Amino acid sequence: MPTASDRERLKEILLRRSVRRGEFKLVSGRASSVYVDGKLTTLAASAMPLIGRLFLEKMRQRGWRPRAIGGLSLGADPIVTAVARESIEPSPPAARENLEFGPEIDAFLVRKEAKKHGTQKFIEGLEQTEGVPVVIVDDVCTTGGSTADAIVRAQEAGMQILGALCLVDRESGAQQMLKERFGCELDRIFCLSELLSSDSLPNR
Repeated sequence: MPTASDRERLKEILLRRSVRRGEFKLVSGRASSVYVDGKLTTLAASAMPLIGRLFLEKMRQRGWRPRAIGGLSLGADPIVTAVARESIEPSPPAARENLEFGPEIDAFLVRKEAKKHGTQKFIEGLEQTEGVPVVIVDDVCTTGGSTADAIVRAQEAGMQILGALCLVDRESGAQQMLKERFGCELDRIFCLSELLSSDSLPNR
């Protein structure tokens, strides 16, 4: 179970490492004066256990009981690893069967392009995908395009989509789009407006 200090610590890491001011072009093609480089946080050793605990707790709050968690490479890669690792070593220590989000959670990755050799598949990490309940994740959501791509591939593989979860929601239409297109709820650990309103936001 994460603590309030876990969330504050992760917020501090995001503000220090990931939030930048300037003139940027986002993946969506939009221009922005603020950029969130999520991987500078999700790949930080100090952030990984915090991400794992906070994502697990958010899924518990939502009532999502996935057998696996995955998303589009590369944004989702460190997140799914952190969550899978934390799912078998909760902190503080507790008996696994007493945790509400179910059994250990495996990780999977969604390739942007299928492998050119071997199995030529889009999904990596799961032997069986048909009927598997999953949550789709990403580091930063703007319009939700990357999350949508991952959902499409997961559905093609027969997975059951419980919902989607991101580290930072830029509040630029992703929630509405995913709900309208897939009937999929998107939740987040942080929204951009919360980060920008912080007294400790770096002036850079």
